[in-house]
Amino acid sequence: MAIFEVKVPQLSESVAEATLLQWKKKVGDAVGQDEILIEIETDKVVLEVPSPSAGVITEIVIADGGTVVAEQLIAKIDSTAVAAAAPAAAARAPAAAAAQAAPAKAAPSAAKSSGAAAPSAAKILAENNMTTGQVAGSGRDGRVTKGDALNAVAGGSSSAALPSAPIPLGNRPEERVPMSRLRARIAERLLESQANNAILTTFNEVNMAPVIAMRNKYKDQFEKVHGVKLGFMSFFVKAATHALKKFPLLNASVDGNDIVYHGYFDIGIAVSSPRGLVVPILRDVDQMNLADIEKKIAEFGVKAREGKLSLEDLTGGTFSISNGGVFGSMLSTPIINPPQSAILGIHATKERAVVENGQIVIRPINYLALSYDHRIIDGREAVLGLVAMKDALEDPSRLLLDL
Repeated sequence: MAIFEVKVPQLSESVAEATLLQWKKKVGDAVGQDEILIEIETDKVVLEVPSPSAGVITEIVIADGGTVVAEQLIAKIDSTAVAAAAPAAAARAPAAAAAQAAPAKAAPSAAKSSGAAAPSAAKILAENNMTTGQVAGSGRDGRVTKGDALNAVAGGSSSAALPSAPIPLGNRPEERVPMSRLRARIAERLLESQANNAILTTFNEVNMAPVIAMRNKYKDQFEKVHGVKLGFMSFFVKAATHALKKFPLLNASVDGNDIVYHGYFDIGIAVSSPRGLVVPILRDVDQMNLADIEKKIAEFGVKAREGKLSLEDLTGGTFSISNGGVFGSMLSTPIINPPQSAILGIHATKERAVVENGQIVIRPINYLALSYDHRIIDGREAVLGLVAMKDALEDPSRLLLDL
């Protein structure tokens, strides 16, 4: 017998612990080398844990929803066993292994589970300090359903004794689901930002007609040459970088009683993902052209949707851009992403009536919002910085000539 240990991968220094999401295999199942066994959620990213060897899972030490730390043992694999010869191993109740990870609340003696649970069920059990090993799964192959979890939390009974259904609340149903680690971290950082920064927001409007005209003229040729579509975000990124160069305080951060001026431009782009809002970082944007920016943003979008963003992708940043316009937002006041000191909010471009040379005309207008930390950034720098962004967007040639 050759036993391989499956351990939690090394976490970032800023990440103390993580949560096991859902085992993709159960005790007694055969696995291939490097096959993904489970995903682990931190407050920043989701990490995949591959099998260190081909073989059969002989023990699951920590069940779905368990809290773990770096290098902690979570399962064992016998590399000499084969699935057909592992009925005895499969017969071991995962509840016994799971009990080593979390104290039992009301362990039903007759309960048996495959160790697998629906994500909503795993979250409910984790919130109530329970494991799938304590719940009889009524789903396919013994899978623990949300109803099983609710029943177990409500009465500690097996699904054989209670119906597998949510707690009845008439025609006013409710569902209580614990925050994911990412959502809890987002909440924590937003509260921290509002508590520790003197946030003020200044607004301006920008006529997007010149950018739209440039994009329409060159978008087909741009995509043919660079292999990526020419969007609007690259123009906003370049305009922001243009302003940060002119007003370095917008690119600075506060460290105690010190102001840290950054000699580089790393801009975070807020991206929506299935797990919530994430902010991957475009590094050294001043050295990137429009095509470089568009390619990197597209890459981040794919990685966010697939849960493949790394800790490195999300670490750092000297300034951020939030694009509520993709969802139709007209105006908002973005919250600073600490330890940064400013963030640009861009919104939906809409045709609006504006006055030019005493005449009312229709123009595609986007409202810009710059939130800044008034502790180090005065209104002058903030207002002029936003005007610099506006001027660059209304005359994109400025970006090419660095004016």
